[in-house]
Amino acid sequence: MSTQKGLLNQRSFRDKSFDVFNILFMIVVGIVTLYPFLNVLAISFNDSVDTVRGGISIYPREFTLENYKTIFAYDTLLTGLQNTVIRTVLGTLIGVLTASMLAYTLSRVDFQARKWMSPLFATTMYFSGGLIPGYMLMRHLGLIGTFEVYLLPALLSVWNVFIVRSYIDGLPLALQESAKLDGANDFVIFWKVILPLCTPVLATIALFVAVGHWNAWFDTYLYNSRSPELTTLQYELMKVLQSTSSSTNYRDPNAQQAIASVSPESIKMAITIVVTVPILVVYPFLQKYFVKGMTLGAVKS
Repeated sequence: MSTQKGLLNQRSFRDKSFDVFNILFMIVVGIVTLYPFLNVLAISFNDSVDTVRGGISIYPREFTLENYKTIFAYDTLLTGLQNTVIRTVLGTLIGVLTASMLAYTLSRVDFQARKWMSPLFATTMYFSGGLIPGYMLMRHLGLIGTFEVYLLPALLSVWNVFIVRSYIDGLPLALQESAKLDGANDFVIFWKVILPLCTPVLATIALFVAVGHWNAWFDTYLYNSRSPELTTLQYELMKVLQSTSSSTNYRDPNAQQAIASVSPESIKMAITIVVTVPILVVYPFLQKYFVKGMTLGAVKS
């Protein structure tokens, strides 16, 4: 009896030790993860002259909003924000839909071309035509100076297709067979059976696609730099950053005058916050889909 109590006490001590170690470890990881973001946030709200002195940790020494006022003094920033939001929403919806449709097709066992189409799609992940052929293609398609140039080239991601296809391959085949017995066609099976069950993986790739569209600026520089009405937020923020770090003149004199009173370091941090916060706001709504699937208990073999 005493031996059993000793074993229980020893096991309890090990469990408590592990819990203490786990808690301490997670606290350290949390501090290491949060500190850089809090430091950037503090610098973005700190006076730019005081920022040059350094030594700012997780709170501003001299609180100010001048850094953000300087950024939003640019006349085309709101236009870029509007275009970026529209691009992100439409691009995410189209990208998720096309990836899921092609993934469902490639996952079908009765699709005879799946054996050679999958390697063909995978080839595009390793080889591309290059920057100049890509630009010439966009020009011949008449996409230069249009909003569609943001959506059509990113219409399909092979990587996302393979992710969704792997998820669909893991779904019980009995679900599709049961739907067929009830008279459902392929479109009904895809729309009412496969898509609801693929919500976790679709939410995952939706976040990837949305972040890609939100952070994109090089395509604006390459295709629409001469069309101010088609500018994007990231491209405008990139120009702000260039204006603060060089003597480049900007067309807005009010913004240029405001830039003279701030330091590049403060502008960089403020831009980082402006770019990051929208993604941080969206992420908690998608996080639950990363943890738990929706097929648990759907079919019992």
